[in-house]
Amino acid sequence: MNKILAFILAGGKGERLYPLTRDRTKPAVPFAAIYRIIDFTLSNCINSNLRKIYVLSQYKSLSLSRHIQLGWNILSSTLGEFITVVPAQQRINEQWYRGTADAIYQNIYLLQKELPELLLILSGDHVYKMDYREMIKFHLDKHADVTVAAVEMDKKLSPEFGVIEIDSESSIVGFQEKPTEPKTLVRSPDKILASMGIYIFNTEIVVRKLIEDAKRDTAHDFGKNIVPEMVGKHQVYAYLFKNERGEPHYWRDVGTIEAYFESNIDLVSESPLLDLYDPEWPIHTYHPPLPPAKTISDGRGVHNSGAVMEAILSGGCVISGGEVKRSLLSPNVRIEKSAVVEDSIVLEGARVKENAHIKRTIIDKESEVPAGMYIGYDHRADAKNFTVTESGIVVISKGFRAR
Repeated sequence: MNKILAFILAGGKGERLYPLTRDRTKPAVPFAAIYRIIDFTLSNCINSNLRKIYVLSQYKSLSLSRHIQLGWNILSSTLGEFITVVPAQQRINEQWYRGTADAIYQNIYLLQKELPELLLILSGDHVYKMDYREMIKFHLDKHADVTVAAVEMDKKLSPEFGVIEIDSESSIVGFQEKPTEPKTLVRSPDKILASMGIYIFNTEIVVRKLIEDAKRDTAHDFGKNIVPEMVGKHQVYAYLFKNERGEPHYWRDVGTIEAYFESNIDLVSESPLLDLYDPEWPIHTYHPPLPPAKTISDGRGVHNSGAVMEAILSGGCVISGGEVKRSLLSPNVRIEKSAVVEDSIVLEGARVKENAHIKRTIIDKESEVPAGMYIGYDHRADAKNFTVTESGIVVISKGFRAR
């Protein structure tokens, strides 16, 4: 694997995740109580024995850089291993990254330095578990110039993804970027083959294509420009992300509040689609020195005894006679007596005070819900202070305090 270099694109604004991205880039948004979204892509790399990784950052990257510095200093530099955050530097011109392809082009000197045979390009804002070695083997077996990872999705989601059309040998014969009338699967007319934003390129070819693209007026994007222009001219293949039974593996673009909320809440079910407890594929992250979580009865009977049902609790959490149902609590969360937190995501350091009731709500870090406040029950009232989505999910911004 020494001849493979991985680039993780982690500079997205994440506008559809606002206000969770008000102070952080999308890959740095917390997920599943103790992780950041980028932890899944980084863990895939480490578990796939890929140890040369550049993380390309741009917008609001401080939180991301700090997280990687604290939690991902696990490789040996003496063995040539690294996870290095590379901020946008305007090395080639005075413009910031204009697209995914331009982000690589502006760091082309890193390819000249490392001289890899293959370039693995990844997105830092998707949640999934994938052994990249299997995709690399597929790429080599096919003698491909570029391989695109693809997964089956519902047809109705086509405006959100690049849609791939393949032949019987998995060669890509068509590529549509976010179409409203997509090419569907022959055997499943209600399904599409969506690009996962994961690419393996032969380095020599991608360098040439990036240089050509930089000279033209394009979106400078792999999905919109580079890959579609290679179809029919190069060996372009799709690697299907599915299990032995032919079923698609779990993969989520948690780019909207609804997708983020649903993917998190699904984790509290008995058998979630995303297994965080698989010892064969651990998800790594930064673990601060925290005490264990605990519940405390307020001494007034069973109904006020700190009941927790279908919930994920993190270190440092204290539930003092409140109730937590179908929710995720990040580290150092406090739920005070007679408070109720239901179908919600509570991020690090937040506090829900006495008799407050929270439902279908995301509470960002260091926020405080006042005693007796009800959130998630009256959307018109909620909208006066918080963000409320069309589906009724309430988002409380980081550091909220009632005036």
